[in-house]
Amino acid sequence: MADHLEVALVAAERTVWQGEAKIVIARTTDGDVGILPGHAPLLGLLQGGTVQVRTVDDEYFVAAAPDGFISVANDRVSILAENAEMGHDIDLEEARRELEQALAAGLADADADELRLAEARVRAAEQTS
Repeated sequence: MADHLEVALVAAERTVWQGEAKIVIARTTDGDVGILPGHAPLLGLLQGGTVQVRTVDDEYFVAAAPDGFISVANDRVSILAENAEMGHDIDLEEARRELEQALAAGLADADADELRLAEARVRAAEQTS
């Protein structure tokens, strides 16, 4: 059994982050899941908007990934999301304004994907700061 995970966080247009990690935490439709080396194979749908990673260098980061998939096999974790962004790259005040605008538009009028993305960006930025 390996002592680390090989992790790739990939958005539709680019690789957001790739490296070695001690643990990955994500919320799926079945609940929160913590992935450590030696984890059983898993395929899940992301829900909840953020993914947390502790690297082998003890760095911690949170990424916004509102929709997508997580795949775990042989100590490799792949997180595939249409939109993904590192929390430390998000301007918290701007993200809050975007969320307020989406909510002010009303749930009937707001694009559900845009609302989930705005909520995820705020959560990721808040957990990072």
